[in-house]
Amino acid sequence: MNLHEYQGKEMLNSFGVEIQRGIVAQTPAEAVAAAKKLTEDTGTGWHVIKAQIHAGGRGKGGGVKLAKSLEEVEKIAGEILGMHLITPQTSAEGKLVNQVLITEDVYYPGESETSEFYISVLLNRATGKNMIMYSTEGGMDIEAVAENTPHLIFNEEIDPAMGLLPFQTRKIAFNLGLSGKAFKEMTKFVSALYTAYVKSDSSLFEINPVLKTSDNRVIAVDAKVSIDENALFRHKDYEALRDLREENPVEVEAKAVGLSYVDLDGNVGCMVNGAGLAMATMDLIKQAGGEPANFLDVGGTADAERVEIAFKLILKDPNVKAILINIFGGIVRCDRVAQGIIEAYKNIGTINIPIIVRLEGTNADIAKKLIDESGLDVHSVVEFQEAADKVQEVLA
Repeated sequence: MNLHEYQGKEMLNSFGVEIQRGIVAQTPAEAVAAAKKLTEDTGTGWHVIKAQIHAGGRGKGGGVKLAKSLEEVEKIAGEILGMHLITPQTSAEGKLVNQVLITEDVYYPGESETSEFYISVLLNRATGKNMIMYSTEGGMDIEAVAENTPHLIFNEEIDPAMGLLPFQTRKIAFNLGLSGKAFKEMTKFVSALYTAYVKSDSSLFEINPVLKTSDNRVIAVDAKVSIDENALFRHKDYEALRDLREENPVEVEAKAVGLSYVDLDGNVGCMVNGAGLAMATMDLIKQAGGEPANFLDVGGTADAERVEIAFKLILKDPNVKAILINIFGGIVRCDRVAQGIIEAYKNIGTINIPIIVRLEGTNADIAKKLIDESGLDVHSVVEFQEAADKVQEVLA
């Protein structure tokens, strides 16, 4: 589950991570009030207005701007609110901006120069250990840094039995070229950041940039936070932070009725029971020359109601040119699934794309007979290879 920047910052701050202070606003008037409040509390004269959407690269799309007066705060907030912000991480249509974060200006003059760093915390799946990835090249696309100057990216793996050790925080601060007060502040920042990552059951923290201010404070200017949804039962307060407006509406609808659905970019809809079989079915579609349009696990009770809901979810995608139903009847009998498919098809009415059905397992022979004698425009197959051949045929 992804959080907005302002939510991620509030969470980090609750664990002792110093942040760029800000107030969220949903109207230009609220933005002005937030700017006044920040001026009173922090003394900041300029303010940064940031669009709050679940996507990176907001600045490139015009979603992050500096305001040097209250008049500019109102004007810029009015321009950003309601816009469809297009970034490298959004679709061509962009994402609607419903709220903005008004933040203090932390790039103030001082005795020394400011520096921007990149720091993220995530799981290294190859080693089964958490790791901190960091770079002196903050404020830039980390992908570009990795491609062009990989020697500027450092990794620090954490032994799960030991946790993050003091020498590791000092090593990170040293590799970032810090000394004196800034060195000490960075070690505290990294320690608090890792504690927040572990205790919040997150799957990703990405802070870009982490700023060393001109007076040698170290603060998070941005925050990308992803929470592990499997751990939300331990964090009811985090679950309340979910913004459904930022999520795929079909996936939200599927989740509400208890279906596991992930939207993809292909042209063949999948309806399968069991995650493993679903993955194998997606591979089969690709081998047949198609591209899976979704991951959809209807579970062990593929009755008429669930099949009908699944059909409707798949048909919401205009790019779907065919549907492949692949059900293994272990817990559920294939003849019941077949009857469910027939009833669902009739309830929906006309379906103008080919449907391929493979039912294998308990009462599979009865199920095939039901499908074949239903009079519906459905292709019934038995073997995996038959399903692949039929997908190739209907897409030709």
